[in-house]
Amino acid sequence: MASTPPRLGRRLGIADVVVLGVVGMLGSGVFIVFSPAGAAAGPWLPLAVLIAAAVAGCCVLSTSELAMAHRGPDSRGGPSWISGHTAGYVAARRRLHPAAGRVAGIALLIGGIASAAAAAGVFGAYVLPSNPLAAAIVVIVAASAMAIVGVRTTARSAWLIAGGTLAVLVVVVVVGLLGPGGGSAGVSAAAATGGDSLASGVAVPAVTPPRGVLGVLSAAGLVFFAFVGFADAASAREDIRSPVRTLRRAVPIALGICAVAYLAVAAALLVGLGSSRIGAEHSPLVALVDTGQAPALGVLVRIGAAVAAGSTLFALLIGLTRTAGAMARRDDLPRALARRCGSGAAWRADVLGAGLAIVVAVLAGPVASIALAACALLIHYALVHAAVLRLPQLAGPRWIPVVGLVACLGLAAFLPPVSVLITLGLIAVGWVPSELWALRMRRRPVVEEEGAAPPDEQAA
Repeated sequence: MASTPPRLGRRLGIADVVVLGVVGMLGSGVFIVFSPAGAAAGPWLPLAVLIAAAVAGCCVLSTSELAMAHRGPDSRGGPSWISGHTAGYVAARRRLHPAAGRVAGIALLIGGIASAAAAAGVFGAYVLPSNPLAAAIVVIVAASAMAIVGVRTTARSAWLIAGGTLAVLVVVVVVGLLGPGGGSAGVSAAAATGGDSLASGVAVPAVTPPRGVLGVLSAAGLVFFAFVGFADAASAREDIRSPVRTLRRAVPIALGICAVAYLAVAAALLVGLGSSRIGAEHSPLVALVDTGQAPALGVLVRIGAAVAAGSTLFALLIGLTRTAGAMARRDDLPRALARRCGSGAAWRADVLGAGLAIVVAVLAGPVASIALAACALLIHYALVHAAVLRLPQLAGPRWIPVVGLVACLGLAAFLPPVSVLITLGLIAVGWVPSELWALRMRRRPVVEEEGAAPPDEQAA
């Protein structure tokens, strides 16, 4: 039997949770998402950031409603909440229909796998631009190995990562707003010689979003990808002091900090590179600081991108394992995915998630992976809003999940059509076996097992 790590007590305050949320959001997305988003929105890129932030805010509030609504006693006798990673899946299963819950879970898994591939692609593009795919595969394997042996991030490491990433972004913003500017210059050498290899993979073509008004909405859907790490703030809920009050205050603060940071970076890119050049650069932040003729700053940005992308990838792989484990305990996936080894990690789910992330990284590339992840996650959060509307009582106004539901479906629809069709196909491919597995398990006699789901969560 796997040993249980000792409880450290409720020691995380509002500042700690804010930092966890900032680290979750200020990850790989900010270092690459502005390239396709800038190509679509052009000079209206800040408006796309504002739209994405508003939609993410609705998702934050709805996820908080679900996490606080589905709770029970924990090992200390106090309240315990479902993880922010699985709140949508569990609530859609309970409040809508078990089949809807499985769609939400599969969409979350696909979004997580594509996000992991994108994070690895960012790592490769910034660390080893001459061979980004090899670097991406290596970092996925390394992050998966760390998860299997039981390595976990701490609040102190989150403070260091958040501080370092924000410092790098401050440098980028200062150079972009106060530097010489490069709007009239040509694209960087890396973009000119290896841009296509970074934009697309072996099987998925480069993302070509629309322009104009539709382009702004498409860009907002892509930028939404950079905000979805807010669920990480609720992952350590059992160590948070006064979880209800802390989460409801801390997560919106983290979202606000990231929104301001993204707006500043978008403005700096428009000033420093120009709207016509942003879309051609697949390492836009490095290209921006290179316009200031300061090679040391370029190295600093690459280091910051590597640390942020690596930590994001590690968190994504852990989130994938938690989601797969939650679905396996409810017989929506094989139970073997929830079994843990001596380190406490569900190694089968870790290996499977890492393997699928490598496949997506090879076939799609980082930019197309962002579009796939954004579409899948918008569909997932649309089901989250729908589940919130079925709650008997809400802490906030009911119009928030209504607006969130419409906005998520709208932004998903305005993403590049190829990405939308591929995402819908992947969800269908994952959902059908999950339905068949649940049907098979429903026909078997119920056997009580340690860690099994509660009676109302059995496959239906």
